[in-house]
Amino acid sequence: MTKDRMNGMILGILYITAAVTSIIAVILYDPVLSEQWYMAVGNGLELQILMGVLNEIALIVSMIGTAVLFYPYLRHWNEHIALAQFSFRFMETVFVAIGTVSILALLQLSIYHDAGQLINDDTGYMLQAVHQWIFILGPNLMLGINTFMYSYILFRTRLIPRPLAGFGMITAISVFIAGMLEMFGVVEQWSTAKALIALPVGVYEISLAVWLIAKGFNRQMLEKLKEN
Repeated sequence: MTKDRMNGMILGILYITAAVTSIIAVILYDPVLSEQWYMAVGNGLELQILMGVLNEIALIVSMIGTAVLFYPYLRHWNEHIALAQFSFRFMETVFVAIGTVSILALLQLSIYHDAGQLINDDTGYMLQAVHQWIFILGPNLMLGINTFMYSYILFRTRLIPRPLAGFGMITAISVFIAGMLEMFGVVEQWSTAKALIALPVGVYEISLAVWLIAKGFNRQMLEKLKEN
């Protein structure tokens, strides 16, 4: 197995890991993102939330991994776009990390509440608002930008089938629009309308992952790209 083939398989695994861990984290975070967030520890859900944090750490690692592994291939065609997509992917990771800190802060406030200490409810709601805005800026806007950039290069270089890369560009625009619509209050974060607009990018990432694991990069086009 060549190094490029192995890298393609690792990329695919990282994309699947990112998709799975992000979904699990959102589900496990529900107690501290609800109106009764301060009761999370009192209801015995501290371990659940910490497991969500561990999943989000795995998400962060996998996101950085995809950026690092993709860059050497993308830069052969256009180093500036490749570096830009790397930067936006990194920024997405930073936003996710900040969101994780807000969850841990909510958990800590819940611990204080369970211990009988007085807490300011407004602080908790503010942290929930931070997490909501982080979700817009990171997994929506930054994701849309970096996905469009690497999909565009993949489309131009034919490292993967053009229909798949073209689908990626469409879903990138879609998730970016979903973030903008939520930002301006047109749709709500967990609404069906937003899900229909944003979720196709997840379908693309899983499809890309399966292709990279099963087939890898187009070897002929990759050799031609490296020669240039």
